[in-house]
Amino acid sequence: MKRWVLLVLSLALGQMCWPSSSVGVADLAISGPPGAKRARVVIVQGTDAIVAFNTREEVVRPMVNCGLTNLTGKTSVKAAWLSLVSTQDVIGIKVFASPGAISGTRPAVVSGVVQGLLEAGVPREKIIIWDKRIVDLRLSGFMDLAKRYGVSVAGAAEEGYDDATAYDTALIGRLVWGDHEFGKKGEGIGRKSFVSNLVAHRLTKIINVTPMLNHNIVGVSGTIYGLTMASVDNTLRFDGDPERLATAAPEIYALRAVGDRVVLSIVDALVCQYEGEEHGLLHYSTVLNQLRFSLDPVALDVLSIEEIDRQNQAANAAAPKRNLELYHNATLLELGVSDPRGIQVDTIRCPE
Repeated sequence: MKRWVLLVLSLALGQMCWPSSSVGVADLAISGPPGAKRARVVIVQGTDAIVAFNTREEVVRPMVNCGLTNLTGKTSVKAAWLSLVSTQDVIGIKVFASPGAISGTRPAVVSGVVQGLLEAGVPREKIIIWDKRIVDLRLSGFMDLAKRYGVSVAGAAEEGYDDATAYDTALIGRLVWGDHEFGKKGEGIGRKSFVSNLVAHRLTKIINVTPMLNHNIVGVSGTIYGLTMASVDNTLRFDGDPERLATAAPEIYALRAVGDRVVLSIVDALVCQYEGEEHGLLHYSTVLNQLRFSLDPVALDVLSIEEIDRQNQAANAAAPKRNLELYHNATLLELGVSDPRGIQVDTIRCPE
C-alpha cells in the first residue's frame, strides 16, 4: 500500500496522525523478494502512555484509534471498525491475562478497543473479553473493565469443549483435570485437542490483543501462541516442546473455528518485557510507548521477536536461542508472512 495512504485523517477526537519514518525492517520490506507475499504493520508511537509502569488510558485510546484508521485506510474510527466487524457479530477480544495487568495485555488497551466498538454501534451484549481461564481475567482487572462498560467476560476452559471440533494428531497427551477427555478410557483418548465452545460456537469474530512478552521457546507469547493455547484443551503434550509446538500451534490456528475468526491483531508494545516469560519482571522491561496493528499475525510475532532480541542485546543479556520454525510453518499454512523482507512497517506518531 502506498505511503500516501498514511496521511488519512483520523476524525476520532479531532486529531490527525502523521506518518513518521519507518523502523525495523521497513526499508528491507520495500525491496523484498520478488513474488513473495507481503504484510503491512502499523506502529503507533505515543508519548508518555506509560508512566512508572502505569498506563494512561487517556493517551492509549487515541493511539488505538490512530492505528485502526491508518491500517484500514478509513477516515473515521466508526468506519474503520465496521470494515472489520458488523453490529451483528459476537466479538471476542482475546487477551493474554495470566502474567497480570502490568506484564500481560493491559486493560487500558482493551478499553480503547471496547470504546471504539461501542461507538461503532456494536451492542454491549455482543462484546466478550476472554482468555483461557476466568481467574486470570479477574486478577488482571478485566472483570472490573467489563463491568464498567457493561460487556461480558468469559474463560474458554470454563465454557467447555466441543465434541465435533478438535485438533487431531498421533501424539498422545497426558490429560489433566479440565481437559475434555479427562478420566475417559479407550483407543485414541488423548490424541485430540478440543476447541472451546466459546470459540467454536459463541464468537463470530476475534480481535487478538497480545503483550510484547518473551517466550523462552517460541520467542514471544504472541498472536499465534496466545490464541491457540487458550482456544483448545490437552496442550501439555506440545506446550514446552519446541518441535511439537512449532507444528501444533500453526495447525491449531489454521482451524476454521480458530484463526478464520480473527479479523485484527494488536500487539500491546507499550512495554517490552524481554525476559521472564509469564512472570512479571519489570527490571527486564523497556518502555516503548507503542501499539502495533496488522491483519497478519505472523508478521507481528516476527517483529516482536526482533524487538525482544534487540532489547536483550541492549541490556547486555545473553541472547536466547530462537526456534523460528513455528513462524516458518505458519507461512507454509498461509497464515502470514515470516520473512522480514516481506513486511512493510509504517510508523505513525500519535499527537498528544
